[in-house]
Amino acid sequence: MLARLKILVPGESTRTIFIAACIGLMAGGVIILFRESLELVHQVIFVRGSELLRINEGGWRRLLLPLLPLTGAVLLIPLSLMFPGKVNGYAFPRFLRRVNLENGVIEGKNIFIKILATALTIGSGNSAGVEGTIAQIGGALGSKVGQTMRVSGKRMKVYIAAGCAGGIAGIFNAPIAGIFFAAEIVLLGSYEISSFAALVIASAAATVVSRAYYGEFPAFPIPDYQVVNPFVEFPLYILMALIIGILAVVHIRFFYLVRDRFRELKVHPLVKPLIGALLVGIIGIGFPQVMGDGYTYIERTLAGEGLIWVMLALVVLKSVATAITLGSGGAGGIFAPALFIGAVIGGAFGSVMHLLLPQYTANPGAYATVGIGAFLAASTHAPMTAIFLLFEMTGNYLIIIPIMITSILGSSIAKSLYQDSIDTVDFTREGINIHEGREVAIMKSIKVGKAITEEVDFISENANINHLLQLFRLAKDSFYFPVVNSKGRMVGVVSMQDVKNILHDEKQRVCYLVGAICSRDVIQLTPDDNLYDAMQLFDLKGIEEIPVVESHEDPWVLGMIKRRDVITAYNHEVLKRGISEKEENFRVLCSTS
Repeated sequence: MLARLKILVPGESTRTIFIAACIGLMAGGVIILFRESLELVHQVIFVRGSELLRINEGGWRRLLLPLLPLTGAVLLIPLSLMFPGKVNGYAFPRFLRRVNLENGVIEGKNIFIKILATALTIGSGNSAGVEGTIAQIGGALGSKVGQTMRVSGKRMKVYIAAGCAGGIAGIFNAPIAGIFFAAEIVLLGSYEISSFAALVIASAAATVVSRAYYGEFPAFPIPDYQVVNPFVEFPLYILMALIIGILAVVHIRFFYLVRDRFRELKVHPLVKPLIGALLVGIIGIGFPQVMGDGYTYIERTLAGEGLIWVMLALVVLKSVATAITLGSGGAGGIFAPALFIGAVIGGAFGSVMHLLLPQYTANPGAYATVGIGAFLAASTHAPMTAIFLLFEMTGNYLIIIPIMITSILGSSIAKSLYQDSIDTVDFTREGINIHEGREVAIMKSIKVGKAITEEVDFISENANINHLLQLFRLAKDSFYFPVVNSKGRMVGVVSMQDVKNILHDEKQRVCYLVGAICSRDVIQLTPDDNLYDAMQLFDLKGIEEIPVVESHEDPWVLGMIKRRDVITAYNHEVLKRGISEKEENFRVLCSTS
């Protein structure tokens, strides 16, 4: 009887798939809530505000346009005061940190905070995207489910990724793109078959809900695509990939440059989004296409209706407007701006090529379509997401080859010029390679200065070998000793191996000085180096101790660090973080119960 009951109880994989389906269904429902909220804010603030101020009449009334994004920024202030640190700025890197390096616990209230803050920012005309936000909302749903079921950190990560997959799949009506977004960007390419199955189910479930409500329409109406002359056009796509790879790096670096300047600005943090909204509104007076998510103008560009000089201007201005909005403290993501910039780059490039080679090239809209995927891949370092997103949006198999060429090449060129995607810059600034995982991140977060043995014996280079042997006899577990000069600066390291050859010669032991037998070319660490670098040196050199000096320029010996010191410090930090995570989980569970 018990055996029969065990058969009826679902296994771990079955439970995971069932829960992933529930997360996907919830993500689909939240997408509808989010999109309707965004449309409501857009109608109330931007559309009716424009009618009230009669901005569409032109003339001097266009100068009133900045009042619309300013209204959205003003309405963010109470939200920022109620939820400090959770509203303003580009938050997706913080989300990746929470998922991949921390405990994955995301408070449920973040769902509603993100919906309202992003709707106010984009709906009022500020330049940002909804896709990063919807991924975070889906991830928060997955985290909330994981907290409720008290799952492990590894399982929590799968549920969060499933929510992200559902969010992206539903917002674009592109289930395969949602899967690869979660796998490439959220899980950083590290996933198992079981977790991949959860992403597939969640993505499919969210798409079903979205299609049931909105219908089976792609995010953008893509015109029919065709390759006119592959021998001419494929080299042109390679050239476009080169241009896009370079411009993606410029976009990433400029984005963080603007954000850094806003952080340095000596005004109250709540005033900064107002300044950003005013600047975006001023840009919008001349180029209203930069305002909001830009989807309307993307559709025009894909239809081949864009003017070359306007598209060239928008390549710069959309990047500037997005950096200002998110750098100053507006809420939203960079996905839609990346699609916009890719479309206008491709549209401008295609227009020029079509003018020069009208008989051998396709309509500029085809190049705009390919440009969307290429720029998205180059700026996020996620070529598979871009490839499948464009394939699902077009439903045209012919576009796959140009998209593959430009996405892979554009991403490779961007990586070769700048190692970070737009989501990983902050991690590199902190010395963290987020792709290496939690363990390496912990080791890189601990400085050598916290793990060294401060009580260290050292010996003068002018001492004789007998003095050194006496030091070895007194030492408990040290096999290496720093050698210092008359000024107390380290000049080398001596070990028992160095004195082995003269150990039985009394005359040589008395006559030889330590400075004559010590190793002068030795590796050193400083207190500001991290434990990961120390462990790499231990493995590379095959040694157990490394001297720690004040600095390489002033090698005053501070101590010795041993391999076991590194392991002890790492274990202590893991234990401390484990306790903190349990306390955080308990606190969140108590606050939401």
